[in-house]
Amino acid sequence: MSSPDPAARTSSWVVVGLDNGGTANNGTVLTAAGEFLAGTLVEVPSRVVEGPEIAVEAMVDALETVLTATGTQRSAVRAVGLDTPGPASADGVISSRGATNFSAPEWWGFDIRGALEARLGLPVVYNNDGNAAALYAHHEHFGADSIRRSSVSAIVGTGLGGGVVERGQVVRGAAGMAGELGHVQIPMDGLLEADQPTPMCNCGNAGDVESVASLTGIVKNLLPYWLSRYPDHELAALPIGQAAKAVRGLAVGGDELALKVFGQQAMALGRLFTLAANFTDPHAYFVGGGVVEAEPAFRDWFVGQVVAATTLRAEQKAVAEVALIPHLDMAGARGAAVAALAVAARQSADGP
Repeated sequence: MSSPDPAARTSSWVVVGLDNGGTANNGTVLTAAGEFLAGTLVEVPSRVVEGPEIAVEAMVDALETVLTATGTQRSAVRAVGLDTPGPASADGVISSRGATNFSAPEWWGFDIRGALEARLGLPVVYNNDGNAAALYAHHEHFGADSIRRSSVSAIVGTGLGGGVVERGQVVRGAAGMAGELGHVQIPMDGLLEADQPTPMCNCGNAGDVESVASLTGIVKNLLPYWLSRYPDHELAALPIGQAAKAVRGLAVGGDELALKVFGQQAMALGRLFTLAANFTDPHAYFVGGGVVEAEPAFRDWFVGQVVAATTLRAEQKAVAEVALIPHLDMAGARGAAVAALAVAARQSADGP
């Protein structure tokens, strides 16, 4: 990616996007003209296990690091976009019950957005990491047409993240919980084998998307069942967590058990998109996660399985598409920056 002359950047403003994760913060810079100045990951340790005070300072460090890396002056920053894993409110207050990345009691109910805003003295715009990636996918795919398009994104990871974007804006909902696609319950008839137990999600739901289409779903539900059908399989000798991480590599090589696991995951996503088609009727369905960052032949097979399991009306097929979330390792930071840019642009239009 080419970058403008650093001297020229000082005459205009920018926003910074920060993607907070369990081990690292990733930052990017987005100009008022819509150009990303960081073409690769710019990471620093997130230090979330050390508590809120140190973690907020680590976010500040991430901001300063990406500004230095892109030759951008601090005074040019108009706003900051922040995303973190959930659960958290739409305003960035971590769940009072804690979260995987924020398990220590001092995080429960902590206003991470407000704390960073107070520390920086700049407006901070919050999204959860799934929504941020969904927003980036939408804007990257549709470009200038983003504000006239809608999309649904599903990202297969440890859980099932994603989001709903309508006319270029993330749909948040009354309590900030819209777009929690992993916990949408889907029909299991035809997805499960006749003797396969109904999969359970860590949230307590039976038969939701995440219980199938996630690493957690593989560990807890899919792999134990399929190993019972293939007791002599090489994965049976491994601890279940290690075996689950090895499944994708085997699927790329055409392993029968592994393909059955990912075939069920693809069908789960297709059924989620079928529900979305009748609920939001989007222009695009985006798929992301490690499963689509694998070798191209396997990726294309998996997406083809998702498409085959997605039932659309003829009118919808004529206008909608299934696509991949691009630059997934940078999608969170970039989506956070896109959200901040919209806020900063409105402020500029309104004047001082």
